[in-house]
Amino acid sequence: MAYTIKVNGVEHTADVDGDTPLLWILRDVWGMTGTKFGCAAGLCGACTVQLDGSAVRSCQTPIESVGKSSITTIEAIGDTPAGAKIQKAWIDLEVPQCGYCQSGQIMSASALLVGNPHPSDSDIDDAMSGNICRCGTYVRIREAIKHAAASVGGPRQGD
Repeated sequence: MAYTIKVNGVEHTADVDGDTPLLWILRDVWGMTGTKFGCAAGLCGACTVQLDGSAVRSCQTPIESVGKSSITTIEAIGDTPAGAKIQKAWIDLEVPQCGYCQSGQIMSASALLVGNPHPSDSDIDDAMSGNICRCGTYVRIREAIKHAAASVGGPRQGD
């Protein structure tokens, strides 16, 4: 069956089974390889994209469940205010080591800042708990999120 969904502001159509994970359609059908394959069980976060601004695991999201929702991938997250701030912070604080998990990390972090522009350490830990980094860059990730949040301005919540 043909499914048409909006990805990064553009409608795309794929003739696939409805239970096909969004991850495979993004990567294999539409060539958007920034979203990474990790565990295929929704446990590592490497495949994180945003569905109407919320972080979701694309390996566990069948295309038939997307409907009229809008998908944002790492290829376009820099076009959003929160995504641009997170990407700048990632560069400023030299967060990546190997970099494999970082697209998923950035997608989760930017979704956090949209919903909570001044997160506490606990808020950051909760939002990022499903994203695994084998290189252990968690301290740099937390600092980058704080750095991006500080660039938003206004009062901060307590840590």
